Amino acid sequence: MEEWYPQGLAAKDRLPFYAERFRVVEVNSSFYAIPERDTVGRWARVTPEHFTFDVKLHRLLSRHAAQIKELPPEIRDGVETNQRGRVLLTPELEKEMVARVKHACEPLDKAGKLGAFLLQLTPAFAPGKHELEELDPIIEGLAPHPVAVEFRHRAWVRDKRIEETLGYLSERRAAFVCVDAPPEDHVPIMPPVDAVTRDDLAYMRLHGRNTEGYLHGKSVAERFAWRYSDEELEEVGGRVRGLAEQAGEVHTLFNNNRGDDAPTSAQRFMSLLGQDPGPPPQEAQLRLA
Repeated sequence: MEEWYPQGLAAKDRLPFYAERFRVVEVNSSFYAIPERDTVGRWARVTPEHFTFDVKLHRLLSRHAAQIKELPPEIRDGVETNQRGRVLLTPELEKEMVARVKHACEPLDKAGKLGAFLLQLTPAFAPGKHELEELDPIIEGLAPHPVAVEFRHRAWVRDKRIEETLGYLSERRAAFVCVDAPPEDHVPIMPPVDAVTRDDLAYMRLHGRNTEGYLHGKSVAERFAWRYSDEELEEVGGRVRGLAEQAGEVHTLFNNNRGDDAPTSAQRFMSLLGQDPGPPPQEAQLRLA
C-alpha cells in the first residue's frame, strides 16, 4: 500500500493523510504484536474526531501459529510450546493476552475512536475440531467492545450449521464478518453470506477474487492481489446497502494487499456510493476503507 501515498511522505504522516480520505482503518500490525499503548495514543491524537479504528486481534487469539518472540516480552517466561516451537494457548495465557489488548487500546476507547476487534480465525478452526464456545473468553473479555468474527472454514455457514453459527454470535452480540472472496467452493474460501448479528454493526471484508492466488499464493500480496472493477464494486455496493438496512453502521474494509489496489478500490467504491470522507451522517453509516 506504500505506493498509494505521495512520494516522499514521511511514515509518521501516512495515518493523518489516510484519515483525511477514509473514515475507518483496520489495524493489521496488531495481528503480529500487541501495539504499545503510547503508539495507540498517537493514533488517536493525529486522526479526526469521527475516525474509527478496527483492531485485528493477535494471531495467537485467532488460533494461528505463533512463536514466543511474538508475545509481549513480560509474559514470555513459562509459556509452553510444542515440538515445532509454536505457543500452546492455555486459558491463562488467553486471558492475559485479551487483557493486554484491551489495555493497549484504551486511548482509542477514551477518544471515542475504537470500533470493533477483528477475530480472523484460521481455517484450522473447523467444526468437529473446535466448538464455538471456545471463543467466549475473547468475546466476554473484550466486552463491551464488539468482536467481529471472521470464519475461514466454510463449513461454519453450510446447511443447518449456519443457524447455529449466527445464533451463537447473536446471543453474544458478536458481529459476523461477511466477505467478498473468490467465487469457488473450497474449504478456506467463505461463500457470500450476508448476515447481521448486532443491530448496531455489520462488518464486511473484501479479499479480492483471485482464486489461484488465494489458495496457493506464498505471500499476502499474491493471495489478495485484485483490482476491483466498477461492475464488481456495484455488486458489493448492493450487498452493503442490504446490510445497512439492518445495522446502524456498516464497516467495509478492502483487504486486497497488492500495491495500491485496496485504497484505490475503496476510493472508487466511495464514489459509487456517493460517500465522502467528512463526518458521518446521523443515519446508517457506511464506513469505508
